[in-house]
Amino acid sequence: MAESETRYRVGGMDCASCATKIDTAVRRLTGVADVSVSVMAGTMTVRHDGSSDLKAIEKKVTGLGYSVAPLAGTAAPARTQGSQHRHDHGHDHRDHAGHDHDHPHDHGEKEIEGLHGHDHAPMAGPWWQSRKGGLTILSGAALVAAYTVGHLVPAIASYAFIVAMLIGLVPIARRAIMAAFSGTPFSIEMLMTIAAVGAVIINAGEEAATVVFLFLVGELLEGVAAGKARESIQSLTGLVPKNALLEDNGQTREVPAESLAVGAIIMVRPGDRISADGIIISGESAIDEAPVTGESTPVRKGVDAVVFAGTVNGDAVLRVRVTAAAADNTIARVVKLVEEAQESKAPTERFIDRFSRYYTPGVVVVAALVAVVPPMLFAGPWGEWVYKGLAILLIGCPCALVISTPAAIAASLSAGARRGLLMKGGAVLETLGKVTMVAFDKTGTLTEGKPQVTDIISFGLSEAQVLSRAAVLEQGSSHPLALAILNRAKSAGVPVPPAFELEALPGKGVSGKVGGETLDLLSPPAARERGALSAEQDARIAALNDEGKSVSVLLVNGVAAGLIAMRDEPREDAEAGLTALKSAGVKAMMLTGDNKRTAAAVAGMLGIDWRGEMMPEDKQRVVGELKRQGFIVAKVGDGINDAPALAAADIGIAMGGGTDVALETADAAVLHGRVGDVARMIELSKRTMRNILQNITIALGLKAVFLVTTIAGITGLWPAILADTGATVLVTINALRLLRMKI
Repeated sequence: MAESETRYRVGGMDCASCATKIDTAVRRLTGVADVSVSVMAGTMTVRHDGSSDLKAIEKKVTGLGYSVAPLAGTAAPARTQGSQHRHDHGHDHRDHAGHDHDHPHDHGEKEIEGLHGHDHAPMAGPWWQSRKGGLTILSGAALVAAYTVGHLVPAIASYAFIVAMLIGLVPIARRAIMAAFSGTPFSIEMLMTIAAVGAVIINAGEEAATVVFLFLVGELLEGVAAGKARESIQSLTGLVPKNALLEDNGQTREVPAESLAVGAIIMVRPGDRISADGIIISGESAIDEAPVTGESTPVRKGVDAVVFAGTVNGDAVLRVRVTAAAADNTIARVVKLVEEAQESKAPTERFIDRFSRYYTPGVVVVAALVAVVPPMLFAGPWGEWVYKGLAILLIGCPCALVISTPAAIAASLSAGARRGLLMKGGAVLETLGKVTMVAFDKTGTLTEGKPQVTDIISFGLSEAQVLSRAAVLEQGSSHPLALAILNRAKSAGVPVPPAFELEALPGKGVSGKVGGETLDLLSPPAARERGALSAEQDARIAALNDEGKSVSVLLVNGVAAGLIAMRDEPREDAEAGLTALKSAGVKAMMLTGDNKRTAAAVAGMLGIDWRGEMMPEDKQRVVGELKRQGFIVAKVGDGINDAPALAAADIGIAMGGGTDVALETADAAVLHGRVGDVARMIELSKRTMRNILQNITIALGLKAVFLVTTIAGITGLWPAILADTGATVLVTINALRLLRMKI
């Protein structure tokens, strides 16, 4: 039977743990061949053989406490390995622009929402209006009320704390039970439930209520972060203008950009964003492609050149023939790539989740054996051994574990944040320490992102005179190369007198008059056209080009008077940062949309492997290749063009001044934009994982000691509980050491 693929919109997922639970549950259903879940896109793709009961799949997901609705018209033949079939399955990108799906399941979703104790939609409104926010506030209020009642009427304090605990615990326990029935018996919710119930049994209701409240706060924060990430991916579509100027029978009229058909002719004015992918049919202009390719300087494009939606037209009117509908334009494809990369990324389980899979059942089995085996096989007194069994269950109560790991992670995230290293949660922190390859973007990541004047070569004049005359012509221009010349003139303190008859020469340069001289600042091809360059001067220009530098030629009264070379230079700390990575045993590579000459020059200065002229999908493909070679890959970038690769990597790291989308797509961010901070982040992760290991050793070590002494009859219940509390205090203090860490 042919395999089909169905895509669903899933609401209420906010961490990798959610994705794991859904994946495990749906995989167990008959007829399901494969499942991929994306937390960020809020989607699930199910490959099935057609015999699957799709209603059963939906029921299973809603049972776990999430909302689910098929994306309209999603049933389609699945992709075969290696085929290029794009599986949109009717998932129209207009969905991202905020348009509703019109299908019958929308209404069911509203009803389902009331059945479960938490959120289903991505957190769109303020957090306090969401179900998860409401539950957290209620739990916190109940905790405060219990403290108040406990002080006023001490006799009923313990009952007040039990009530406060139950308000938060009931929804958690319900999810734990549903997850257990769906193949995840020892989830973090189950661990939480056992810890809270165990604490109540030993009359520690106060601790139980507090732990439940803190757990809910953590979940709420994850929900807010997941909602923000989803919003940012959808905000990508905001780069494409809503309207376009369509040419129709010699007239132009404004139409919605998403209504443009392939083959339509649109007019793009200077300064406008281009509203569709297309081919220029008349006009020539400098186009700022930074949003799509990351190219650091505008690219000069004329007739028959390809242009992308979302890029900015520079200095002339263009007429463009549309080559892709709105749902298939470059930006829409980037959105799609990000979502698919997220779906195919195996969710990193929480450290404690993985550990608890063995620990919690182990404790239950040991406690049961202690309670039952001695009386049955060795005629021991039932009362004594059942008491010991219960004591072991309480010794095994994972309070110290539940608290210690988040404490270490919170301290570490806080220590990092103070130094401008932002990481989105424990799973990210865990994976960072395992990274073996870092793939860097070039522009704005390894380099400053702004061209600087590197060489001034004069023919007959002084360097200052060449710089002064060039700056005269560039006054008032906002082009990055013009700004480089003006900044150099300002820092060198050379005079910049006003020019007369300034004229832009499209595609060639600029000319003007000053002090009786006719000045031109031209591109090398334009200077050659005028026959102004000697063979020797041409050779100098070629040598500068080979170093990845852009060259402008200054003519005075038609004669070549000097050359000014510019390049986007590496950041001051780039070399040291790459050396720090190398000494930590981590390899590095540069992936850039810039031309190969520039890429080779920058890579040569930094001593790093490189790939040039890469579109967003190329960067994503290379990240995939590196992962298949066995590397744990971190991708560092600062632009929208990096978003798919950031999402596809094991860890995506956004650079300081990067776009909102890069920051939100990424798992981590380096706010100060220092290359060395990537190595610091990896070191922080390694230290944190060591700290968590120490915490677990302390918690389990004390438990092991009291396990032996309890079975031997040396200690009873209360010393064991004191030891558990002591372990909690010790691991918390150990975790707080991370706050003082020097990195």
